[in-house]
Amino acid sequence: MALKTFIEAIRETLAEEMRRDESVIVLGEDVGKKGGVFLATDGLWGEFGDERVIDTPLSESLIVGASIGAAVNGLRPVAEIQFMGFIYSAIDQIFSHAARIRARSRGRFTCPLVIRTPYGSGVKALEHHSESTEALFCQMPGVKVVVPSSPINAKGLLISAIRDPDPVVFLEPTRLYRLIKEDVPESDYTVPLGKARIVRAGKDVTVIAWGSMLHRTMQAIQAFDGGFDAEVIDLMTLSPFDEETVLQSAKKTGRVVIVHEAPSTCGLGAELSATIAEHAMLHLKAPIVRVTGYDVVMPLPKLEDYYLPTIEKIRKGIETVLKY
Repeated sequence: MALKTFIEAIRETLAEEMRRDESVIVLGEDVGKKGGVFLATDGLWGEFGDERVIDTPLSESLIVGASIGAAVNGLRPVAEIQFMGFIYSAIDQIFSHAARIRARSRGRFTCPLVIRTPYGSGVKALEHHSESTEALFCQMPGVKVVVPSSPINAKGLLISAIRDPDPVVFLEPTRLYRLIKEDVPESDYTVPLGKARIVRAGKDVTVIAWGSMLHRTMQAIQAFDGGFDAEVIDLMTLSPFDEETVLQSAKKTGRVVIVHEAPSTCGLGAELSATIAEHAMLHLKAPIVRVTGYDVVMPLPKLEDYYLPTIEKIRKGIETVLKY
């Protein structure tokens, strides 16, 4: 074990997988000599050279399109998109091609592609740099969507994503890159895709979150200073999400709060709520509460704190279901 930040876990995991498997390549804007905008690929170019660490033109559609071609032809590309707000021009490549190759070829071909991108707010960044539109990618069958919330899970999930035969959109919470440190295994370590983890066991209320909102949720629960017993679920894989864990917890506690920073309308919280209502309605003791961002464009830095779910908003959401 070694104490690492989130970004260090990402960087070292990429290096380990590239040493283990020569088919793993990295490509994106400034990922080579510069080491990426957040230094997630720092040092990789010096070790692996131009053929495996590739600086691309400033074209997200090109980055993903070239990665799809490489994946279909036997490589395992890890494409970096500098910020989630830049990924939209590549959605056509992701939805129209990467997600469909297995079905289109009746299983003869797969697309082992990972698309990494920092997402979410909390760092007072400029427009397009703080997007949280993960639900867009959860809508498309054929694409897995993953959000680690800690350095150890960043390593385990990234290894699983790189080794997966199908495309994975790997979202990294920008706010967490250098915020927390954690002991991370230096040996081969994987976290299975499609499985959530119970961060805190409890019996009174289930709180579901992911990414940086998991940490804010834990702070909100600690701020209560007792009085109730909350079960906290870190979803980790958003699509396909772990229905079994979510439903078992909802049935046990009878009360559910869902926390995410994306807008409320058609956010992933809506799908989680619908799934719980369809399969655990008779176990619920209160309506499901969502604590989310607002249905507006992500505001500029001065208004960011008003937009995000705060500790107080999360606390009020939990109080609402407890008092119902």
